[in-house]
Amino acid sequence: MQSEATTVGETGTWVPVRRSHTVPLPEGHTLRFGARTLVMGIVNVTPDSFSDGGRHFTTEAAVAHARLLVDQGADILDLGAESTRPGAEPVPAHEEIDRLRPVLARLAGTTRVPISVDTAKPEVAEMALEAGAAIINDVSMLRHGDDLARLTAARGAALILMHSRGTPATMGTLTDYPRGVTRGVMDELAAALERACDAGMPADALLMDPGIGFAKTAAQSMEILAHLHEFTALDRPLVVGVSRKSFIGHVLERPVDGRLEGSLAAEAAAALGGAHVLRTHDVAACRQVAGLLDALRGAGAPGETA
Repeated sequence: MQSEATTVGETGTWVPVRRSHTVPLPEGHTLRFGARTLVMGIVNVTPDSFSDGGRHFTTEAAVAHARLLVDQGADILDLGAESTRPGAEPVPAHEEIDRLRPVLARLAGTTRVPISVDTAKPEVAEMALEAGAAIINDVSMLRHGDDLARLTAARGAALILMHSRGTPATMGTLTDYPRGVTRGVMDELAAALERACDAGMPADALLMDPGIGFAKTAAQSMEILAHLHEFTALDRPLVVGVSRKSFIGHVLERPVDGRLEGSLAAEAAAALGGAHVLRTHDVAACRQVAGLLDALRGAGAPGETA
């Protein structure tokens, strides 16, 4: 008998259910999730990213890279100006703003896909939303207060809540989940979702990210990936970022620049597990993986902004 976690695609292959969602964005736009796996392209406007070592730190380089990712098939751009790699030093809000503002000025209104900004700071988010960002990607899961949710709601933007604990300096010590990592992460995400709604965020404008690699050992990250279908219980679009992460290096014994194949395998597992969005550095390759898996699922409806 078919379980609630699976469905039969056109090929007859059993794949986990991926619920459909429509998320409101500013100026009456929407983003549709479910029919097609969306690809979120990462643009690091930082000098110390673990994945690209600051190659896109200048405004010109960041803008050129963002436009390349759109040409390669990115459905969303995710701009970040503060590294969250283990051990990374915090960046003051004014420095994040200085890094992001010129990039947003060049991209907002000139690119055909929504722009997300990866920040936990309300003042950075406020600038980004004023400059044309449509999504705020909060890797702190509102741990620093509810202002981020309030101002995102006021702008009619979407908010991604990513599971994490502590800071880049301390998260490696915060990996104890008494009820198991999957249950623990789900419970903490559910609590953050409730906080966001209490602060004024519409539930249909919230997305969830289990934060693979953040306050999780390599084994725990693999467990989350293997049990991703359980996160459908949150009934929100699911964003998953596994690209080039350390758990892949741990399993395959590969350095950061040798993790493409492992990243694609993990992204395929995430899509089959029910992820609506794959957050990746390697958009062109990930787009092909997602397209093939969508064909397997029997998908094909558009997921662009309307």
